[in-house]
Amino acid sequence: MDEWRDRTFAADLYLPVSNRPQLLQTPVPLVVISHGLGSDRTSYAYLAEHLASYGFAVAVLEHPGSNAEQLQALINGQDKDLAKPSEFIDRPLDVSFLLDRLAAEAETNPAWQRPIDLQQVALIGQSFGAYTALALAGAEMNLSQLQADCEVGDFLNLSLLLQCRALDVADDAVNLRDDRVKAVIAINLVGSSVFGQAGYEQVSVPILMVTANTDTVAPSLLEQIYPFTWLGSADRYLAMLQGASHFSTIGEASPDSGAVPLPPEIIGPDPSIARRYLNALSVAFLDTHLNGRSSYTAQLSSGYARFISQTPLPLRFVKTFTATQLAEALQTDLTAEVVSHKDWLRVSDR
Repeated sequence: MDEWRDRTFAADLYLPVSNRPQLLQTPVPLVVISHGLGSDRTSYAYLAEHLASYGFAVAVLEHPGSNAEQLQALINGQDKDLAKPSEFIDRPLDVSFLLDRLAAEAETNPAWQRPIDLQQVALIGQSFGAYTALALAGAEMNLSQLQADCEVGDFLNLSLLLQCRALDVADDAVNLRDDRVKAVIAINLVGSSVFGQAGYEQVSVPILMVTANTDTVAPSLLEQIYPFTWLGSADRYLAMLQGASHFSTIGEASPDSGAVPLPPEIIGPDPSIARRYLNALSVAFLDTHLNGRSSYTAQLSSGYARFISQTPLPLRFVKTFTATQLAEALQTDLTAEVVSHKDWLRVSDR
């Protein structure tokens, strides 16, 4: 419990195991997973287990003001908000508090046999969780940009309805950066207006963005592809899951989780493929940019993406492209609201 904020939340910790005693004394990097709006900490249990099997410690936390329980309260008429506006601040603070608590636990709990390097932390977030990850990686809110976008409105971008809630609780002085964060994987990222270009330019850690081109909640072009060109990171990657939706990488909820089941039509075709992509790309990205090894660097390429690509969710991958290249590929300027994602794919082969 964070007594300062009077906020209690649960977290699951997945630790790698080894039969070799010498390895148990070697510190392992930590990956923190932040779920999306209306989900819970079981949403990416499959990914946590996969990463732990590759030697990462993984902490999966639950944000109480924007989780499945909050969604159920809205459905039952017990609450009027799907997410409290304060979640824009509380979510990143949850992660920082968790890191502090893990550090304290490591010092005082003799049951912890495997040391965790809490200065080498990666964040994985989906949707609102991806916002959480970017805020901790240094992206600051840009309320002047957000105010302007909210006044105009954009009915093609449903995520703007969520982002505009930040106007009720925040100011431009808010800085939620946590210097322990060294890498980020952002899935179906929400943040184009709440951060704006100025906020994305402040992110310098390595980042892998995962986007779905049939995402109707956080449209790929508006929420991930344009913002990708704004990032200040020298090491940045964008993976596109063609035919995937906003929910394709989310794991199957356990029966007792309380998560609201989604119909297959909303999830999209064969989400097991999307989850396999995320498993593979996460290991390659984290081993390269958190562990500092080169074992999987070759898998961070368009060639590898084509090699593992499967129908009905083909995978495309690009390391970098500029706003100018994007504009040329789209054959339009960057104010366009509706374009063909097929045009963008030409950029991925450059």
